[in-house]
Amino acid sequence: MTQDTTAATPPPELPTPFHDLDAYVALPRASGLALSRDGSRLVTTVQTLDPERTAYRTALWEVDPAGEAPARRLTRSTKGEASACFAANGDLLFTSARPDPDAGSGDEPKKAALWLLPAAGGEARVVATAPGGVGGVLAARDADVVSVSASVLPSADDLGQDAELRTARTDAKVTAILHDGYPVRHWDHDLGPDQDRRYVASLGELVDEPAQPLPVSDDAADEAEDGGTPSSRLRLRQLTGAGRQLFEHSATLSPDGGTLVTTWTVADPGAARRETLVAVDTATGERRTLVDDPDAEVSAPAVSPDGRWVAYGTSTITTPHDAPVVRLGLVALSGEGEPEVLADDWDRWPTSVAWLPDGAGLVVTADEDGRGPVFLLTFGEGGPGAGEPVAVERVTADDATFTDVRVAPDGSALYALRTSYAAPSEPVRIDLAGFTASGAPGEREPVTAVALRSPVPAPELPGTLTEVETVTEDGVRVRAWLALPAGASADLPAPLLLWIHGGPLNSWNAWSWRWNPWLMVARGYAVLLPDPALSTGYGQEFVQRGWGAWGQAPYTDLMAITDAAEARADVDATRTAAMGGSFGGYMANWVAGHTDRFRAIVTHASLWALDQFGPTTDHAYYWAREMTPEMSEANSPHRFVENIRTPVLVVHGDKDYRVPVGEGLRLWNELLTRSALPADDDGSTVHRFLYFPDENHWVLTPQHAKVWYQVVLAFLAEHVLGEKPELPTVLG
Repeated sequence: MTQDTTAATPPPELPTPFHDLDAYVALPRASGLALSRDGSRLVTTVQTLDPERTAYRTALWEVDPAGEAPARRLTRSTKGEASACFAANGDLLFTSARPDPDAGSGDEPKKAALWLLPAAGGEARVVATAPGGVGGVLAARDADVVSVSASVLPSADDLGQDAELRTARTDAKVTAILHDGYPVRHWDHDLGPDQDRRYVASLGELVDEPAQPLPVSDDAADEAEDGGTPSSRLRLRQLTGAGRQLFEHSATLSPDGGTLVTTWTVADPGAARRETLVAVDTATGERRTLVDDPDAEVSAPAVSPDGRWVAYGTSTITTPHDAPVVRLGLVALSGEGEPEVLADDWDRWPTSVAWLPDGAGLVVTADEDGRGPVFLLTFGEGGPGAGEPVAVERVTADDATFTDVRVAPDGSALYALRTSYAAPSEPVRIDLAGFTASGAPGEREPVTAVALRSPVPAPELPGTLTEVETVTEDGVRVRAWLALPAGASADLPAPLLLWIHGGPLNSWNAWSWRWNPWLMVARGYAVLLPDPALSTGYGQEFVQRGWGAWGQAPYTDLMAITDAAEARADVDATRTAAMGGSFGGYMANWVAGHTDRFRAIVTHASLWALDQFGPTTDHAYYWAREMTPEMSEANSPHRFVENIRTPVLVVHGDKDYRVPVGEGLRLWNELLTRSALPADDDGSTVHRFLYFPDENHWVLTPQHAKVWYQVVLAFLAEHVLGEKPELPTVLG
């Protein structure tokens, strides 16, 4: 069955940005959202292409929460700005490595510094720096307390000593790292020798005088306080010491600024790590543990408006036989009592959580059926911690996914970024007061979000988005998005590209700039975006169906939904290809070894030999939790290389630490030597290997992204369309 989710449109009179890769990479992109304490200001970040067209720059833009005034740009620099956060008094905080106009020669920040743009107007100025840069900006809702993270070398007692140690390493040209723990790298970067620490400061200590160089020690800071030259820099007080406890942490401040609540990494047996939850007193640095469950990890804490409770995400630690169970947790900020799991019978996985201003409920997002709606969790009459059943109801009716949800201070509205495969992220307002006033919990109808005046206009699409679904042989419903070119019909059916998402705990429910189907649609392809077993948004059992058995239900689901798409009159079942990245690349490899129904396979950053992948991925202990050696052997694509009769394009980046480049190198060698389509005696082959020495798990720089699409399109044109491939001249 199919369901149109966007109105059919005639072919555009003029080419869309998706018809021209240069126009596409130049499209501006919005991300992130910050709301001021009084609800009057809303700020987002916009990424644009630099003049050389080789990198992206970011800038902060203000959006009118009422949707009346046009968006206006707040910042502009070659280094860009990020991490926008409003202080309690309305000042805007952000990070940037741009030059400080008030600094003396050699004193301007070399890495990201903390900047403040006054609410009353005027120029932004640097208020805090650290030798390794600052990030993770937090501001208390009701106090002038701010917190930042900074990477510090482990033997440094303070930021001044950290600067001296960094200079010594640089001068000696030493980059060596001596590890005493695991992991040693993450996604695309080496870990260490510096490690994150948390710092806190009071904005009330700022003095409006010309900036002085950052004191090199707390002693120097004391001297300045006791009669030295006044400084407009914050005095950062260290809250946490050396160690790996803040690796990839998520944190928040209590409304009064008195407590920092953060995830806290602890070591587990077998070089494993696990996230607990702690509270740190911002005045004394005293730390107490709130949640430490040996069978689960925590994430994304949010403190209630009255400062009594912490809501957080909790995910059970997996075993090779048990998929994770993701829920919401609740614990007293005081640390008293036991943590409570909320809405344990709600068969969805929360992805974010925020409190209502009166503390009567939580605003939650979760994947659902190829979308990511907003939900409202309402506590019983006893309120949080009473142990009463909670009600969960869907708030938004849009066929879209919502991120960066912010709650208006009076609870009347929600602000968020809305995205789908019909449009990239745009700021919207959700009428929460209208929703809650429409009936009793459980009886209310979801509402549609209202678009605000975005700084990024939505691009025109070269086709339409529809929905396809089928029922598998074991009776399970499987659905997908299908992007169709304008004009596709029974008289002019479109060749089909099966795109397999990564994760695998993921869903094709949000716009992607890296894997964007509309670039293919603009060239006449129909793109199928299915959610097979292991996908999120369809319940626990749907994930469990594929757990530890990647080559079974996920594969048969993909073939079943492809059958359903090919049964359409506007799809050409004789001209098809399959593509995927990461887990999707794994599945593309599996598809290549188990069927020859496709004319071409594109496999990006893919897992090939699971026995090799397991101990070499950046977090090997995660993999050990997901598959036994026997499962890895049974589900490893490399065992079926002799069956591959389809031309394969292999894509891999050398800086990929999640799926190390050895996977791509071994796949390439075995395609040429052991597949059913090996290299000829003269070395020629139908297979191709697109290698990026400087890219990681993704291909992020604009011109490399352009090359990626050009090579993929050329490979598909040759094998799916029977056309002569046109490769980019920059490849030589």
